[in-house]
Amino acid sequence: MRPPAGEAGVAGVLVLALAAVLALVGALSTGLAAVAVARQRAAAVADLAALAAAARVLDGRAVACDRAEDVARRNGGRLTGCRLDGDRVEIVAEVRPAGPLGRLGVASARARAGPVG
Repeated sequence: MRPPAGEAGVAGVLVLALAAVLALVGALSTGLAAVAVARQRAAAVADLAALAAAARVLDGRAVACDRAEDVARRNGGRLTGCRLDGDRVEIVAEVRPAGPLGRLGVASARARAGPVG
């Protein structure tokens, strides 16, 4: 049986359109996953840097913040804020997402810690 006139090849076009939609959904899902991973990495970097700074808080702001910056850098992040309030430290760190999304911005996180020991 032959398809009605003007409908030949419609199934092929529909399959291609569905494939394009699925590819777009896959690309968006991958992008969202990369952003979520960057956010979690930023939180981990901020936590580690805050703990490192808290271990040195009694040595003064310069020593504590330098240690936090070193730990953040070694873990793939960047320290953007370091504030001491008595014996507590507050850290803000950022991580750039991998791939092309890295050009769009950074993920940042904040962490606080007190003295160790």
